[in-house]
Amino acid sequence: MSNSEPKRTELGQLGEFGLIDHLTSRLKLRNTSSVVGVGDDAAVIDNGKSLTVVSTDLLIEGIHFDLSYTPLKHLGYKSVVVNVSDIYAMNARPQQITMSLGISNRFSVEALEEFYAGVEAACNFYGVDLVGGDTSSSNRGLIISVTAIGQGQADKLTYRNKAKVGDLICITGNLGAAYLGLQILEREKQLYMANPDIQPDLEGQDYLIGRQLKPEARKDAVEAFAKVGLVPTAMIDISDGLSSEIFHICHQSGVGAFIEESGVPIHPDAEMQAIKFNLDPITCALSGGEDYELLFTVDPSELEKVKYLPDIYIAGEITPASDGIKLHTKGGNIHDIKAQGWQHLSK
Repeated sequence: MSNSEPKRTELGQLGEFGLIDHLTSRLKLRNTSSVVGVGDDAAVIDNGKSLTVVSTDLLIEGIHFDLSYTPLKHLGYKSVVVNVSDIYAMNARPQQITMSLGISNRFSVEALEEFYAGVEAACNFYGVDLVGGDTSSSNRGLIISVTAIGQGQADKLTYRNKAKVGDLICITGNLGAAYLGLQILEREKQLYMANPDIQPDLEGQDYLIGRQLKPEARKDAVEAFAKVGLVPTAMIDISDGLSSEIFHICHQSGVGAFIEESGVPIHPDAEMQAIKFNLDPITCALSGGEDYELLFTVDPSELEKVKYLPDIYIAGEITPASDGIKLHTKGGNIHDIKAQGWQHLSK
């Protein structure tokens, strides 16, 4: 009789994307209508006249959000945003969503009405229709699953795997603010738990907290691309931190990257708050996550189109894979960038 224990690999050893690769590597696309499957911001389906783009995200209470400081209306809004952001990251337009909920008995009808008020506000702003979903009971709090469906033109869709050596690396908006907003909320939660009589100190932190609780997908940037005829060579939304996202593009495109610290946009409020927390602002931008900005690459011949677009920053250049993925600091040093964004399956 064998005493050997069955092999057990912890999920954290592989991480979210390693696990996805491990579980899906043997699953091949069989239908000609399936253009792109697992591995990009969204799947792509050829429906004859245009391409259908589909993306699904799962949000779990205690993992992705904390209801002790997240209003349900904001959560409903954000649940839509994080999904349509993936569609915009394909240079496509979201049109429909489905939403499924796992609900524990601690939630009232009125609480869910508040959540759906946020869903409705986001659907109105992004012009998408809620067309279906499901509800079920949950014994572990609130579980939210949203699928976003969009449409794009074959010659305009942008993937993660088309970046080329010499392409410019561009970023919309600013990075790190959402992470610092989360740190403020967590600090106030801990203070409240230690002394429930204490009043939260959130004065002057509206921008940072807003970036965490009510982010926006970059619909405006994709619309601006269309107006000037710009099609990025590769693109991804920044949900897990700049370092993780540039790794995805480089890994799937077979290239390296050189990023200038001075080119990474950071809001002044984020810089000040990072210093107060004894954090390096560039570290917050590289590893913070939940910014839902767009990281994209463009052919250098498109520079004239890019440099006049609002709220877009040129942060670096795509290099040969042999050069690795590097950060050129303001102090003149060059460091390897580590993929240290938020790890979904870590302990």
